[in-house]
Amino acid sequence: MNKAELIEKVAHETECTKAQAERLLDATLEIIRKSVKKGDEVKLVGFGTFAKAKRKARKGRNPQTGAEIKIPATWYPKFRPGAEFKNLVR
Repeated sequence: MNKAELIEKVAHETECTKAQAERLLDATLEIIRKSVKKGDEVKLVGFGTFAKAKRKARKGRNPQTGAEIKIPATWYPKFRPGAEFKNLVR
């Protein structure tokens, strides 16, 4: 399912227009992005948790030359599914 299909389904389920559903979805995603960027966790009970996590610095290899390179530490977004969501998928 892509974003357009999701917007169509949300509009149908909530009996609102596609434009309204798109604004709601865009606003929701932007709030999640901004919150996670600040370091806050966004917990949606039954669905999951969005969080900011740190990946340690590590050594890697250049696939072309085989030379060892240092990969710096970095932040990345992380999602942990909730128990209800996990059970539904199983």
